Amino acid sequence: MSQIVRTLIVDDEPLARERIRSLLKDDARVKIVGECATGIQAVNAILKIRPDLIFLDIQMPGMDGFEVIQAIGPEKMPPVIFVTAYDRYAIKAFEVHAIDYLLKPYEKERFQMALERGIREISSAKDVGSSKKLSILVNEILEEKRIAKRILIKSSDRISIIDISQIDWVESAGNYVQIHVGRNIHLLRETMSNMEQRLDLQSFARIHRKTIVNLSRIKELRPLMHGDYLVILHDGARLKLSRQYCDRLGMAFGAI
Repeated sequence: MSQIVRTLIVDDEPLARERIRSLLKDDARVKIVGECATGIQAVNAILKIRPDLIFLDIQMPGMDGFEVIQAIGPEKMPPVIFVTAYDRYAIKAFEVHAIDYLLKPYEKERFQMALERGIREISSAKDVGSSKKLSILVNEILEEKRIAKRILIKSSDRISIIDISQIDWVESAGNYVQIHVGRNIHLLRETMSNMEQRLDLQSFARIHRKTIVNLSRIKELRPLMHGDYLVILHDGARLKLSRQYCDRLGMAFGAI
């Protein structure tokens, strides 16, 4: 392929973007035309820049990679190489639909394989079969996210079953998350990113790298310095909404 592949990098982690950038820098076939740290930025960049190839992080604050594709429309997306640190979205789904992905941390050889496959796909990007595979995958993943209703928490002597709708908020606690349900706090060994994927994005929002909140529990927002907000829940809990997570809350409640 003689044309230059105009490539967009989408990942909320600066080091991850740097890693992809470093692996592409010596490839004369590739030109990096943009970098994005959020899903909202990615949607705007895709519509404006019209890249040939996208390295797309799955888990990002506000809008994840699958929601980016949903917003653009699978039929309008260029070839995508998914990048993820988690196997929450069953890797089998990618393999079944022949859609490439990179599972962090990945080696240079695996990255090169994905890049070569992405470049080969560019010539057939308008093929109906390609966009159909992407559409089916996105619909499967988003449906999987919607159907989670309960969380099972195992302890030494029991298994607690928590109805997701009863969760007030969730906070990071090292290698665990603390799930606040009324006056009770349940400890679950889980990452915040994986926890976010288990919750209905119509009902919950990540408002801080350490906090997820049930939208129905929010009573009041008070502006703080530098674009941050104080989030006050109906039970009196006071949480912080970081500026970089305002997009998600803005989509739920209207512009903030």
